This record gives sequence, structure tokens and C-alpha cells, in this order.
Amino acid sequence: MTEARSPQWRLAIALVVVAVGAAGFAIAFRASLGAVWSALGGSDVVSMITGLPLWQRIALPVAGGLAAGLVALAAARVREGAGVGYVMEAIVLGNTRVPLTRSLLQALGSWLAIAGGNSLGREGPLIQMGAASGEAARRGLRLDDATARVVLAAGVAAGFAAAYNAPIAAVLFVVEVVTGVAVLEAVVPVAICTVLATVITRLALGAGPIYGVRTFSEISTYELFAFVGVGLICAPIGVGFLRLLSLVERAWVRLPMPIRPATGALVGGAMLCALPLLAGNGFEPVAVMLDGKLAIGMVVWLLVAKPFSTASAVGSGNPGGVFTPTLLLGACAGTLCAFGLHELLGDVISSPGAYALVGLAAALAATTHAPLTATVLACELSGDWAMVLPLLIACSVGAGLARRLYIDSVYTAELSKRGLRWRLTLDGRRIVANQQQSVDVV
Repeated sequence: MTEARSPQWRLAIALVVVAVGAAGFAIAFRASLGAVWSALGGSDVVSMITGLPLWQRIALPVAGGLAAGLVALAAARVREGAGVGYVMEAIVLGNTRVPLTRSLLQALGSWLAIAGGNSLGREGPLIQMGAASGEAARRGLRLDDATARVVLAAGVAAGFAAAYNAPIAAVLFVVEVVTGVAVLEAVVPVAICTVLATVITRLALGAGPIYGVRTFSEISTYELFAFVGVGLICAPIGVGFLRLLSLVERAWVRLPMPIRPATGALVGGAMLCALPLLAGNGFEPVAVMLDGKLAIGMVVWLLVAKPFSTASAVGSGNPGGVFTPTLLLGACAGTLCAFGLHELLGDVISSPGAYALVGLAAALAATTHAPLTATVLACELSGDWAMVLPLLIACSVGAGLARRLYIDSVYTAELSKRGLRWRLTLDGRRIVANQQQSVDVV
């Protein structure tokens, strides 16, 4: 017996609600963070931290971590889980709901930790709240389960687009990472919702690429081999970062809330005393590297220290994303490759900024197993679509090697912790019950 489907007008209203909700939350989230950092004397999180005396570089992140831990205590009373992995389960399997109360609490905790300068990404709460907007539309409009899953997917894409001003990459993120399949009944609503959310966000925050418009030098055919090398180098860096996150999380787990995130923030704050560029999600140093203006010594320090500062913040329970910090690691690796190749081959090598762009995309592909999303995102972040060939080859190599080194992506690892594994093959999606069994899923 065929399940009754919600009327198309309900779907249309739901997409508008989701787009407005996701974009409005992203605008408020980003603007309020900027207002806090401005009040503390900085134009961004790095300049704010840099302007503080050393004791305040420690105290502010700890205060943010402690506040986030207190919010986590309240969120723990809500039975349902939260996070991008939980949203993926709700969309793909349809056997759970996105919890509105916990999503709001999770977003508040993220805001508090990020406002304190902790080494966290902002994309996690924006994607989560995009999905929560979809859940609100499901309940308010009484959508059937099949339609609701499409609306939830649209919410994820809208949140992603609002975070990065990258609508095409947002749609690909849903297709490659969340649903794993490209079907017209999902892609069309997701694309429409993404466009609406992007338009709203651009009206409020500006229309240009978030890293500014870049035009890197033309890449020769022979230099594509160098970018293959960038992908090969970024794969183990991305995998190593994922393993570090898991290791640190296990090390912190014995500490109680809210002491745990405050202690993790204490470690990160101590690192900020020596290296203020570690503050926040890594956006500011990436922008400088794309210009080719960050000293080589500083690039090395960031590549070494950023994984530990982010792992300390995330692994100790501070809610936030690792998506943008991963971009910083890749940009550092790409920049170092450019310097090394320039020493060997001279001026035939493209600018360090081009390698930084390819590196950030390759590292992202390695941690998400989503080479198309990473390729298009890098183009949308920089506005330089002429870089698509080196980006595509490096991301493909990086994702392929990373998959062989570590079977899980950053998102499927979250699911695996709860005993839920699925794999995408040419035969479709398969839920892996254990090492010997698997179950097909439509």
C-alpha cells in the first residue's frame, strides 16, 4: 500500500520556512559573534585574542568552555541525540527525529565556546539548525515521512550554504555526504531551498566569495602532477586529524561536565598565549595564505598546533565543527608543498596561494570522502573556477587514499560510535551490522 504524500503546496511552504530559518539563524549567529569580538576590541576572533593580555587569552576560552559545559548538562536531559551524524540518520533511515530543544541548546553551547575564541568551526551548529528548521516545518505542516526527509535534507543544504556562501557545494554536500544518492525528487527541492537561503544570506552579509575573489596563475598540464602530490600528502594529514580527534575524545571522557570542556579550553587557551592565530575556526590565517603572505615558519607552527588545539576543544566536549579547521590544515600543507617545489624547480611553480587552495580542498576531501563537494567548495570560496582541474585531481586522490587508510569519514565515524555503519557501493547503500553482515537499504 502506497503511503499518502503531502500536497505540493505544503512542500513549497516548508522549503520557504526552512530557507528563511536557516539563513536567519546563520545571519544572527555570525553577526552576534562579530559584535562580541568587536566589543572586546577586535575586528575578528584572531585580532580580538591578539589584543588581550596573556591571562585573558586563557580566561576567555575557559569561560566559554565552562558555559558550554553547563549548557551541555541541560542538553543531556533531552534523550534524543544531536549533531550532523544524527541528522544524517534521520534523513537516510527516517527512523528518528531531529530534536528541536537539543538542537537549540547545542547551538547555544557552540556560540558560547566559539565566542570565547576556542578552536572550533561554525558550520556544525548552522547545519544542525538548518535541519532543525526542517523538523519544525515537518511538525507545523504535518508532512509525511518521505516528504519530511527531503525537507530535512534541504535544511542541511540551506545551513551549509548560509555558512559558506556556496550553494552548489551545499547541494553536493547533501548528495555526496548526507543522502549518498542523487534522485530528482530530492535534488530539486534541496536546490530551490539552497538558492533561497543563499539569496537571503547574501542580502544581509554580502554576495562575494567569503575569501574574496582570487585569480591564480594558469596551471600547466605538467604541474598537475605536483597537485597529485598535494592530494597524496593531504590524505594522511586528514586521516591523522580524525584519529587525533578520536584519541583525545577518549582521553577526556572520564572528566565530568562541565569541567571537561573547560579543561579542554584551558589547554587551548594556553596555546593561544604563544600562537593567537589558533583562535577560532582558522578562517583568518587561510585568507593570508591564499595571498601567499604568511611566513613559512608560521605555516609550520599552525600545521603542528592547530590539530591539537581543535582536538582539545572538540574532544573535551565543546560543541562545534571541524570542517573549517580542516581547511586550515590543508592550506598549510599546500603552502609548504609550494615552497618546497619552488626551491627545487624555481619560478615554474604556481603561487603558494594556488597550492594553499588545492591543499585545503584535498584535506577536506580526505576527511569527508567527498571530492566533488571539496572541489566545488574551493571554487566557490575563492571565485577562481579556472582551478577546477588541479582541485579535482588532488581531491580525488586525497579522498581515495584517505578511504584506504581509514574507512570512516568525519561524519560516518560519528555514526560508527553508536554502532551504525553504512557503506555506499555501486549496488547501493548497505547498513553494516558487523564485520560479517550487511543489510541493504533503499
